[in-house]
Amino acid sequence: MSVYKSKKSPYYRFDFWVRGNRFHGSTERTTRREAEAVEREHYERAKQRVAELQEAAISLQLDHVADRYWIEIGQHHAGADNTERDLARLVEYFGKTKLLTEIADADVAALVAWRRGHRVAHTDDRLISNATVNRSTTEVLKKLFTYAEGAGVRFNRKPNWRKHMLSEPAERIRELHDDEAERLDEAMRADFEPFFAFARATGLRQRECVTLRWQEVNWSTRQIIKLGKGGKPVMTPITAAVREILWPLQGHHPEFVFTYVAERTRGGRVKGKRYPLTLSGTKTRWRRQRKAAGVTGFRFHDFRHDFASKLLRDTGNLKLVQRALNHADIKTTVRYAHVLDSEVAAALERLAESRTKSRTNAIKSANSRK
Repeated sequence: MSVYKSKKSPYYRFDFWVRGNRFHGSTERTTRREAEAVEREHYERAKQRVAELQEAAISLQLDHVADRYWIEIGQHHAGADNTERDLARLVEYFGKTKLLTEIADADVAALVAWRRGHRVAHTDDRLISNATVNRSTTEVLKKLFTYAEGAGVRFNRKPNWRKHMLSEPAERIRELHDDEAERLDEAMRADFEPFFAFARATGLRQRECVTLRWQEVNWSTRQIIKLGKGGKPVMTPITAAVREILWPLQGHHPEFVFTYVAERTRGGRVKGKRYPLTLSGTKTRWRRQRKAAGVTGFRFHDFRHDFASKLLRDTGNLKLVQRALNHADIKTTVRYAHVLDSEVAAALERLAESRTKSRTNAIKSANSRK
């Protein structure tokens, strides 16, 4: 190590390497002796910092594993903010220094029991659903184990994940009735109308609609391409209906497609000005709109179910619906097959009529030959 002076500064500078990491800067001292003392202080701190970094790189402490998972994978999720909250919740529960290899079945069972006692935010104090416990807790911890295994970690007593997954009722398929649609339209705030119309016209998830950016809208190719669930690209065609919704919104905001008009001046917002929609804001707006319209039992996600059901009923093509919903597995799309029950019944009736007619004709033909 040695300090040196630059012609551009009266202060001595330090510049050294520790295990492949470079540290350099000004000592803010004008005498060599004082500068060398400052350099030694920086060198000792650098050694400690490098040791901490190298320890964290191989550490199995939950906090370190969660950090590495977040940097390499989690931050790139379409719902990265949810991933960040879920990881933080695990660290909060177990503690930063809990070793991943120490987490066994009993620990996971206790975690699940703890999480089941949480309440749904902004509601009448209802407990969160089993599906929420699974998605936001058990499955997240399982992903950390899978991530560690991919890095070569071997677990002597890995939890039996299937045992800790709570049962979930089959997701019901809810369509929007005509009178409900009319009441919702009547309760609609004008600045939110394009957002809800877009959700109904495309079947995209709420987050995918809220975060839509102009850079993802390609007018020339008539396509919207953005990252969806699981980080997979979702292609949505710009139909005439979608174009009619989006085209007038240009100029409202340079980055985000959907905006709202602030009704009052507060929290940095100015009354009358437009601001990008937020996920929490659209959830609040949807609750109020649904209540004002007197529509019950219809969630925002049901717009997606409504879209899929009507598309399948119109086309009778499950593969097409799978593509429109961006389902990786057609088994997920098959749950909409019930909408074709009436078409199946009609086809069976036609088949039965055809067979009856054929038998009748055959009997008439046989009698005529006698």
